Amino acid sequence: MKLYYTPGTISIAVAITLEEAGLAYETVKVDFASAEQTKPAYLAVNPKGRVPAMTSDDGRIMTETGALLEYVAALAPDAGLLPADAVTAVHMRGVMYYIASTMHVAHAHKMRGHRWADAQASFDDMKAKVPQTMRACAEYVEAECLRGDYVCGDALTIADPYLFIVCNWLKGDDVVLSDFPRIEGFLARMEARASVRKMRDTGML
Repeated sequence: MKLYYTPGTISIAVAITLEEAGLAYETVKVDFASAEQTKPAYLAVNPKGRVPAMTSDDGRIMTETGALLEYVAALAPDAGLLPADAVTAVHMRGVMYYIASTMHVAHAHKMRGHRWADAQASFDDMKAKVPQTMRACAEYVEAECLRGDYVCGDALTIADPYLFIVCNWLKGDDVVLSDFPRIEGFLARMEARASVRKMRDTGML
């Protein structure tokens, strides 16, 4: 498999999950600084011009973080990255959908305003709102998402690398992490995992 990624982005959640699953994969760095994601070569891989994207062993191209996380978990069932209990699995997916539909979008308003508006004044207004909206997201995560050491209690699932990456953005979005002890504890536990240490060591995170 081949994972297309950009350091520090949500694509690193997929890399962490691949590590947790014990699957072999190659990485291809997409350089956002040179707008490589907008060039024909990468658009042939992902017409949306975003990361992550992944190719399977047979060359099939796949996109969208949540879908890729589910795919990785399905390839490695023995890794236990999906809850066996249906109610717990609903909570896990609910957290993932919240990240995709709300928290990631709130963060993107800081530097991706052109997705929703055209005027510089609109961009400035969206950027100014980010500390407030991301704090609201952190409040929700603190109160509702973490049900123990991880999203689903004591065991890591595919929701945890996803949540780890977006919570890493909070400080840069001017959210005071010390106000959220459960998130701080979660981040520390994730940082201690070999999968995350590898991301740090390789400069992917």
